[in-house]
Amino acid sequence: MVLLTRHYVDEVLVVDDGSSDNTAKIAEMAGARVIVHPENMGKGAALRTGFDAAKNSHVIVTLDTDGQHDPQQIPCLVAPILSGQADMVNGSRYLHGKETDTPSYRRVGQTVLDQATKLNSGIDITDTQSGFRAFSGHISDAFRFKAHNLAIESEMLADASNAGLRIKEVDIDVRYDVDCSTEHPVKHGIGVLVKILRDMEFNKPLYYFTVPGMAMGLTGLYFGISFLQSFSMGGSLPFGPTLLMVMLMIIGTFMAFTGIILHSIARSIHMLVPRASFARPNPEHVGVVEDAGDVEAVAVKKAGEVRVAADVQR
Repeated sequence: MVLLTRHYVDEVLVVDDGSSDNTAKIAEMAGARVIVHPENMGKGAALRTGFDAAKNSHVIVTLDTDGQHDPQQIPCLVAPILSGQADMVNGSRYLHGKETDTPSYRRVGQTVLDQATKLNSGIDITDTQSGFRAFSGHISDAFRFKAHNLAIESEMLADASNAGLRIKEVDIDVRYDVDCSTEHPVKHGIGVLVKILRDMEFNKPLYYFTVPGMAMGLTGLYFGISFLQSFSMGGSLPFGPTLLMVMLMIIGTFMAFTGIILHSIARSIHMLVPRASFARPNPEHVGVVEDAGDVEAVAVKKAGEVRVAADVQR
């Protein structure tokens, strides 16, 4: 991938995230500059290293280095940024209902993660788990890079939404016959979903607390009405179900008000604390970042010179 990407960038920077094989050495032999993490720090840390190395670039592009993504599509991906139409571009496998050869089990999990990510971020895009993306170089400070696993894709969308970035999607092609991911897809999907739900605690407290709380409270109320009807007709109140009803109503009410209070606090903070400005600077530099399940790569173009960074996790 280093050799292929070099057709569209000038320099490749590889971030070796504690790998135990010769990937970093091979990448260096292929012409990449290598940064080594002494231990595996996770995908978020690897991307942070790549983005830091790509500072002062105009565009940063991330793509999977296992061959799933085609570097020839980089020009299409960066075009909306270069033309000033977007701050971030998401490569989508499913734009306009485009048919793909995505395995069915992956598509089911993808749909669940898409909906959860959209709910958390408020961004309506068709492929939330895409690793093929382009970023305007000046927006790198908008991202936390806290997620340690493949949940980083969803986290970055939430960060982009909070920063008010302009996001566009473009069609991309993906190969699945070269998937080199070492993580089981079910484990990956559950891990990403858990991370999204945790993120919603702060980003969308109404969804995280109030909606489940109202559901629990209404369920308890339904049971209470049923029990009272039975009791008014001469029946008895069963101790267990009655206790469950009371607990549902109390916990549900507490969760509902907790969500409302946290939502009000968040709105007040947003009103009092000005949002960081990510106004688009003059187009002096360009950069590209590659991202693969086990290898993160970043390509950066700076005044006629391009660097690419990659991370290897083994």
